[in-house]
Amino acid sequence: MGLASFRSAATCILAVTLAGCQVTGRDALVTSNAPTEITGPAASAIAGDMVSRLAEQIGPGTATISLKKDASPFGEALEASLRGWGYAVVTDQKTDDTAKTIALAYVISPFDGQILARLSASSVEIGRAYRASATGATPASPLSVMRRG
Repeated sequence: MGLASFRSAATCILAVTLAGCQVTGRDALVTSNAPTEITGPAASAIAGDMVSRLAEQIGPGTATISLKKDASPFGEALEASLRGWGYAVVTDQKTDDTAKTIALAYVISPFDGQILARLSASSVEIGRAYRASATGATPASPLSVMRRG
């Protein structure tokens, strides 16, 4: 990847990451959104990578994830990947505020021949660009991590 492509991808990831940084509460997360045209193998590869990176930030299987998802292949792959990492997952329902629950939302956007992926939680937001193929997807940029205080 050339310097211009790297800068373009880095700028896009920063823009996608910062677009949701005004989160103040559990219900203030963006509505999850992923295009249905992303194939199952690409969705699974992206979800697997993003959840492993999320686990690095919040700890593997340490909480219940409240997931606001859509009916896209990525939404299904993300839920399966979260469960595979040991997280309990609840979808589209209120949770007890006393329980250790992490509200999670995602945005998947095609851009300039790549797929930009973002996971948003109240304490951390991660983003990355991917190159999709018929058999999966590979990271096309470094991981962007934004921690909230």
